[in-house]
Amino acid sequence: MMGSHALEQLLQEFYRGSKMAAARIISLVERNDPAGREILKQLYSKSGQGYIIGITGPAGSGKSTLTDSLVKLLRQQNRRVGVVAVDPTSPFTGGALLGDRVRMGELSLDSEVFIRSMGTRGNLGGLSWAARDALVVLDAFGCDYLFVETVGAGQSQVDVARVADTVIMVDVPGLGDDIQAAKAGIMEIGDIFVVNKADRGDADKLVRYLQSTLELGQQNDDEWQPPVLKTIAWQGTGVEDVLKGIMAHRRHLEQSGLIVSRRKQRLKEEVILQVERLVQMRLSEGFQSEEVLSRVYCRELDPWTAAKTMINSLSGKKCEARNP
Repeated sequence: MMGSHALEQLLQEFYRGSKMAAARIISLVERNDPAGREILKQLYSKSGQGYIIGITGPAGSGKSTLTDSLVKLLRQQNRRVGVVAVDPTSPFTGGALLGDRVRMGELSLDSEVFIRSMGTRGNLGGLSWAARDALVVLDAFGCDYLFVETVGAGQSQVDVARVADTVIMVDVPGLGDDIQAAKAGIMEIGDIFVVNKADRGDADKLVRYLQSTLELGQQNDDEWQPPVLKTIAWQGTGVEDVLKGIMAHRRHLEQSGLIVSRRKQRLKEEVILQVERLVQMRLSEGFQSEEVLSRVYCRELDPWTAAKTMINSLSGKKCEARNP
């Protein structure tokens, strides 16, 4: 347990711009240390200034390479940048490869760039709580732009849209059935679509397919038309156009006032998710649950009534067990 003096010293180093202090704070947060939670409470009021960019897409599409190229362009503009790169967590060992730190090795030497790799920790939405909290830390650290790069996108992996101001969907030609690109939940979250590895022969076909799919499904009333851009990220080709697209989307959100309403909605969802998280934590600690669960197993109690009983125990208040 970190003492109050050590905690205050760590915060002072953090405010002075120490990357090592920021790394230590994120480590505390990642292992759910009480000191980490206390620090987050203090840092929250100093966050909210950074612009968050989500990068998602299938595995092998070049998300890390694109992120690396975008960060380099922002550094040319003297922007401080934070990157939270999420890799899949092994269901067997609980570990993750965390290869993004290797891919972005050159950037990690830049004093104005902070890169943190972490695993999904089994989160089906693609982002762990640690990744969300790390964004708060880096925001308070003074990062002008924050990138959050998720694991390969699937229908359930759309959590990035709950934390990012601009979401970039990265696709690549030759991955197979085009219908994968149009799965429910995936097309809807993208603000910018990037066809990477555009030197492949069927890149133009994929661009046309994405454009036609977006036109058919366009239902937004905010007048933003998601562009479909081609890049060869490892060469840097087309990356400037992606950065221009990000800036254009940011201007659109700010001028229309949508950035305020979107962030308010995200904060509302965040509070609700935190409530769910706290309840799950209490139940996982075995808070008066074993006796109830044994009654369910013996068919003496139905699962819905059991859930209400547990909630009553957590809140200390009686709550009627009604059918949903």
